[in-house]
Formats: sequence, structure tokens, C-alpha cells
Amino acid sequence: MTAGPSDLAQSMRVDKWLWQARFFKTRSLASKIVAEGKVRVNAQPISKPSRSLALGDVLTFPQGHAVRVIKVLDFGVRRGPAPEAQALYEDLSPPVAAPPLPADRTPGQERMGGRPTKRDRRSIDRLEGRGPHN
Repeated sequence: MTAGPSDLAQSMRVDKWLWQARFFKTRSLASKIVAEGKVRVNAQPISKPSRSLALGDVLTFPQGHAVRVIKVLDFGVRRGPAPEAQALYEDLSPPVAAPPLPADRTPGQERMGGRPTKRDRRSIDRLEGRGPHN
């Protein structure tokens, strides 16, 4: 009887797993986040990237502006494509609500900042009393 990839690995380093599951672009970035004490395993803060994970462990860590809560379902044998990485975990994170729009903006006005359009420029010129229409 042959052993599958999951049978061979009973544990894996937390930094390597975070990298294989595609939460961080590089393994050194995953190690840095763990070393800074920003990762929790089963609600316990850890600071060693070499900490072993077991199946069923729950990880809590920041990613971007959100806090991720992830349950380890499997250990990968490589850092494969995204669908393969998504099979390694169950996402327990609460849904992130979209930030509310300011009172003076309507849903069709998401464009903010950047260079003004020709229409915007004409409106600005009219307000400032410049242009051929005054």
C-alpha cells in the first residue's frame, strides 16, 4: 500500500504552510509576519516561524487590511496553483463589509482622485469663472 502526500506529513512549519497556501508571496515574508508575533495558532500568539502545525489548527493573522481566520485541512507537497492551495484550508474569516459611501456621494460616483476628465475640467472652469462660457 502506498502512502499519499497527506500520510507522509503529520506536521509542517507554519511559515512554509502560509507560503504554500498562498497567503504570502514569499516564504521570508511569511516568516517575518510570524517572527513579529502577528500570527496566532489556536488563539495562542507565536513568534517562531519553525512552529509546527497540525491538521485542524486554526490560524489567525493579518493580511492587508483584514484579519484572516483559517483552519488547516491539509499539508501541500508544493506551492501549486490557487485552486490547489485553496484545498489546504477552510476560511473562517468573518465577511468584510464594504466601507460606507460618504453622504455627498451616490453609488455611481466611485471615481475618486486622479486626473480630472474633460467634463470635470469644464465644470471646474465654469465654477472658477474661466473659459469661453462665461
